[in-house]
Amino acid sequence: MSFRVLRTFTRQASCLLSACSIAVGALLCVAQAQAFSLDDVTARAKALAEAPYAAPVGNLPPEFSAMQFGDYVKIQPRSEKFEWREQKTPFKLGFYHQGMQFNTPVAVNEIAGPGSDARVSPIPYDPERFSFGKRPFDRSVTSQLGYAGFKVLYPVNRADKEDEIMSVLGASYFRVIGKGQVYGLSARGLAIDTAASTGEEFPRFTEFWVQRPSPRDKQFTFYALLDSPRATGAYRFSLTPGVDATLDVQARVILRGTVTRLGIAPLTSMFLFGPNQQSGKRNFRPAIHDSNGLAIHTGDGEWIWRPLNDPQNVEVSSFQVAHPKGFGLLQRGREFDNFQDLKDRYDLRPSAWIEPKGDWGRGAVQLVEIPTADETNDNIVAYWLPAELPPKGTPLNFDYRIHWTTDEAALLKNEVGWVRQTFHTDGELTQADLVRHFDGTTALLVDFTGPVLAGLAPDAPVRPQVTVDDNAELVSTQLQPNPAINGWRLTLRLKVKNVARPVELRAALVSGSRTLTETWSYQLPPRSDIQRSF
Repeated sequence: MSFRVLRTFTRQASCLLSACSIAVGALLCVAQAQAFSLDDVTARAKALAEAPYAAPVGNLPPEFSAMQFGDYVKIQPRSEKFEWREQKTPFKLGFYHQGMQFNTPVAVNEIAGPGSDARVSPIPYDPERFSFGKRPFDRSVTSQLGYAGFKVLYPVNRADKEDEIMSVLGASYFRVIGKGQVYGLSARGLAIDTAASTGEEFPRFTEFWVQRPSPRDKQFTFYALLDSPRATGAYRFSLTPGVDATLDVQARVILRGTVTRLGIAPLTSMFLFGPNQQSGKRNFRPAIHDSNGLAIHTGDGEWIWRPLNDPQNVEVSSFQVAHPKGFGLLQRGREFDNFQDLKDRYDLRPSAWIEPKGDWGRGAVQLVEIPTADETNDNIVAYWLPAELPPKGTPLNFDYRIHWTTDEAALLKNEVGWVRQTFHTDGELTQADLVRHFDGTTALLVDFTGPVLAGLAPDAPVRPQVTVDDNAELVSTQLQPNPAINGWRLTLRLKVKNVARPVELRAALVSGSRTLTETWSYQLPPRSDIQRSF
């Protein structure tokens, strides 16, 4: 069986000819050793972009390629074989073994030592690092295999326990958690033509360089080389563990082909159902989702909240933004009572907030919602779509920080009130005899909360600003205080004209000329008023 040989990048110390002026005008030439940096990986990415794309070749024998998920997760790294086990550093590195769809090995290298004294060497694959469970197979086949990815461990919950805080596995996917959190949504290095008619392309991280941490390091740094038929890339990641984790990303993307949608800082999540779109069959859980909304902070200071849907058809929504201040997929209303799930603990899954560094210029935050039958499939994607792309071969630079947090309210910095929850139901009227009856309309209830609203005077003149597109008639609008949350409840009743088309709605609360809340931007997907089973 042919297989792709792991390639390692051993960097040779380079010499720079430096012209140094001295008093007599002579030149002093010195050889300067250079530390490993993002520039080294960028040079590799440029070289890849200039060459024809070489598709990866899988090397898995049937014993591993035919594995089901339940068998694959039984392959676990041995804790006594973690990288840096003998080093006095709080960070440890474990590896994922190849199996299932992870059929191509990735190369992992170590950067040991500081600055110009750093040594770069490969971390060779060793099957002894793994426990394979009781699954029978010919152990000789592992000699041809390798690593599929890695996980980072750090004592974030207790000083005496090594907790997994980051997972890097599959294409360019990675996940991060903070103290007391469990894995939920994922981030990616790059998204290409998501939901495009030509089909999505999934770039891969093919090689990594991990910096060996020192005993006092509070950050973990690694580099990644990305490759795909139409793009290459170089990345530097710096992970800071804590109650909420942060991941600083420097991305250098180089196009080698024509791309319709280039998704920068993509996030991938799951939404199945919730109060704004209830399940069509009995379920003890009121909601199942890793995220329930897209939040955007625009360059002109507006905050936007777009609740998520599980649509019947693929839906793509674009929010035109110049100079974005941030965007993310958030898990709001994370109280346990909203999920009631002791197994999957959706209440403990973090939100991910992208904070751009520098000016990203003009573009759009694009949201893709994909139908899904169950919670095992990610069906939500959000990313930044640049308005202009550079010529082929010219690096596209994007730096940003990802906040992995369960304190979603802190992201707004008390600038405005926010949407706590959205409810979608049949519209109803109360008759003179106080009996309620449904009148064929659709009703949306939006709860706004936050210190900005709680601090208002009792007689503050609060009013809603509501817009509805031409595919619906707004029948009534009601705004009333909601003392249970120290906020307000906005109720909208509308008649949809054509259920085969979406309806776009926007609403915010204002007082005089002051905007009190973020903008609730909601889409009723096509045929969303027809109940369906999952």
